[in-house]
Amino acid sequence: MIKVFQYRELPSYKNILEKRKTTNIQLENEVREILNKVREKGDKYVEEMTQKFDCPNFSIKDVKVPKQEIEDSLKKIPEEDIDILKEAISNVKKFHNYQKQKSWLEPQGDELILGQLITPIEKVGLYVPGGKGGTTPLISTLIMNAVPAKIAGVKKIVVVTPPSKSGDINPYILATANLLNVYDIYKIGSAWAIGALAYGTESIPKVDMIVGPGNIYVTIAKKLLIGNTGIDMIAGPSEIVIVADELAREDFIAADLLSQAEHDEMACSILITPSTKLADKVNEQIKIQLDKLERKEIAQKSLSSWGGIIIVSDLEKAIEVANDLAPEHLEVHIKNPWEIIPKIKNAGCVFLGENTPEPVGDYFAGPNHVLPTTSTAKFSSGLSVETFYKKTNFIWASKDYIKKNSSKIARLARLEGLDAHAKSAEIRNK
Repeated sequence: MIKVFQYRELPSYKNILEKRKTTNIQLENEVREILNKVREKGDKYVEEMTQKFDCPNFSIKDVKVPKQEIEDSLKKIPEEDIDILKEAISNVKKFHNYQKQKSWLEPQGDELILGQLITPIEKVGLYVPGGKGGTTPLISTLIMNAVPAKIAGVKKIVVVTPPSKSGDINPYILATANLLNVYDIYKIGSAWAIGALAYGTESIPKVDMIVGPGNIYVTIAKKLLIGNTGIDMIAGPSEIVIVADELAREDFIAADLLSQAEHDEMACSILITPSTKLADKVNEQIKIQLDKLERKEIAQKSLSSWGGIIIVSDLEKAIEVANDLAPEHLEVHIKNPWEIIPKIKNAGCVFLGENTPEPVGDYFAGPNHVLPTTSTAKFSSGLSVETFYKKTNFIWASKDYIKKNSSKIARLARLEGLDAHAKSAEIRNK
């Protein structure tokens, strides 16, 4: 069962949730050492770590997946699955095409032109987690990261994903890559893969940005490399908040809470409702549905450690609490979900109505599922085409413009104690 909290108990529950953000200094030092060794030893160290943790017979000379193997992978999966993958990719492309941006310039009279250049990042590294030694291929991760990068115009996409014990990559990953026209795939994982992308090795190209989720080692590696390479975000454990009224279906809500809880033991599932009756029904449904899950133990641990049902006075208060929690996923199970859209301020993605469970967004509808977690939706956004753009401002000024304004510019510069700045403007007025 999920613990039930009254609204007045919210501060103590939030203190519990804060523990999910705790930094592990020992792990950080371990990952820092891994990154340093990748930079110093390159291929040799990457080979050693891959042999130790993933594939005992791994050789760095086989690190890149041959293009022919990627193309042949389509023959290894059912035709109906290929059709589903194609449709999902098409949906994601349609959504992200709306996010394209263009360079612009705007004359300010005859004396000044201002503008902005929109240019794609040239080389991007994409991390795809192995998923139980390759038995649960995270194809959606590949789609959600590669599609916006392609639409932005990224020239080179390098995929890294850990090999199985036998040294293979799941054919579903390779087939998805083929459908996306992504052919630079390297069989390495964890923090040493992130380091290889950031620094480059003899066999693995250095990139300008690294995106994609991973385990705690991958997340810490990305965090430590900020400033050396671009990253998408520091993603924490997954989470869902459901706002529901007394008319909501308890079986739907229980299923959706469990869908998040099965991710890992640190995942967080929360229901906010003014109905104590619904809260009791949801807990009963969780008991029933939990027993039928393959990942029962993980979900049970997640719900008991981090899950919560928050009882509030009304739906206004429920939305207030949801905005405060700023969840990765926000589901709204109320009679008219559209009416509260203007009131939602902080969420990675909003799922409206009882027939829009979070997996609709995870896999198929089109919006990106790489979203801000642990309340960072208060100040950040999910992965998008914009993630892969750089914006460069430009200015052109005429002789008349600098003549009119050099004294003002010089005055502002001298107020900051920057005499050379002032003279740089003034010299053009002599």
